[in-house]
Amino acid sequence: MAQKGVQLDRETFSCPICLDLLKDPVTIPCGHSYCMDCIKHHWDGERIHSCPQCRQSFTPRPVLLKNTMLAALVEELKKTGPPAAPADLCYAGAEDVSCDVCTGRKLRAFKSCLQCVASYCEQHLQPHFESAALQKHKLVEPSKQLRENMCFRHDEVMKLFCRTDQQSICYLCSVDEHKGHDTVSAAAERTERQRELEGSRLNIQQRIQDGEKEVKLLQQEVQAVNGSADKAVEDSEKTFTELIRLMEKRSSEVKQQLRSQQEREVSRVRELQEKLELELRDLKRRDAELELLSLTEDHNQFLHSYPSLPALSESTHSSSINVRPLRYFEDVTAAVSDLRDKLQDVLRDNWTNISLNVSKVDVLRPPPEPRTRAGFLKYSSENSLDSNTTRLSSSEVMRKVTITRETRFYPSHPDRFTTRPQVLSRGSLAGRYISARPMTAREPPLAKKW
Repeated sequence: MAQKGVQLDRETFSCPICLDLLKDPVTIPCGHSYCMDCIKHHWDGERIHSCPQCRQSFTPRPVLLKNTMLAALVEELKKTGPPAAPADLCYAGAEDVSCDVCTGRKLRAFKSCLQCVASYCEQHLQPHFESAALQKHKLVEPSKQLRENMCFRHDEVMKLFCRTDQQSICYLCSVDEHKGHDTVSAAAERTERQRELEGSRLNIQQRIQDGEKEVKLLQQEVQAVNGSADKAVEDSEKTFTELIRLMEKRSSEVKQQLRSQQEREVSRVRELQEKLELELRDLKRRDAELELLSLTEDHNQFLHSYPSLPALSESTHSSSINVRPLRYFEDVTAAVSDLRDKLQDVLRDNWTNISLNVSKVDVLRPPPEPRTRAGFLKYSSENSLDSNTTRLSSSEVMRKVTITRETRFYPSHPDRFTTRPQVLSRGSLAGRYISARPMTAREPPLAKKW
């Protein structure tokens, strides 16, 4: 409890600007106290010298004198121990919006004031809740773009909106270069645009609902397509597997027949070959005997032995043996090749039919082209024209633009067309569109609208 009392004392004797214990404390005429250096720096860049807390202004600038009583109390408080930093103290980082009043290390802004065009931490924001004049100020979340609310010509808050030029202006602008234009308060224009925004949101929300329904339908279609495709792939693989098995079976049968016929023919040839080899051996033996007889010198012995020679037997081989090296089974090869060619023709013809049936699957058929006005209006979108790009005569709501003989004067803008009567839309277009021939720069005899 004692430590809590010391903490409260420290807050009481802290400077509202730097949030540290008072250094050379001074009390200004309204009764609030600050560090002498803090209030000096705060007033140095101001034309009107006012209290940062209660906003009371002083003319002329008050003379600052050290408050000796406060200085003595602060010294006594320092003896109780080193100042403890508040637990909720949040200093502004590089990405944060900092308080415009804090000096030294700045605290993180708690709110931004559109009227003051300044951001405040929670401590320096208190006058906006305590002062009746400041309570009417518009407080928003901390923003780094506050200077965008200031007129770059007059350095005043832009509280008006020029509908003629479609831009925010200050009061001095309305009596200067925007004199005679259709101007309203920024709040009134915001109200009207808010109604348009709400209408757009309703339209978007309806389209979101319709889109979510369509997404569900498309998900169902995806599941149906995947299921049907998986079944077709499974069935086709099964069919092709059966075809492959059938071809393998036929290939095995042909192979078996060829090998059986090969064995039979080889067996017959081997048998005939053996007979021929026996006959050849016998003939060679006879030839040797005859050769030996022919060498006999005794005529009587030759004549005596010659009649006893046996007569030659008939040859066992037939002259009808058909010798066709490597061509015995060429008819089988030709028949298999003919089957292959016929199968290829069947597969080619039927493959065309299969491909056509596959390509017929079209889940998202393109909608027919519109032929009527009602059909075209389904693709229409609410959009407005960009006033920065045109020097033509435009309607108040920037939905219609007209070429006229009267010269229109607009403030210079880098996005503006200067040599061609053209205008861009404010938003982007999506979906279907109709291309149109661009307008030329020639002035028409009558006003044209589009």
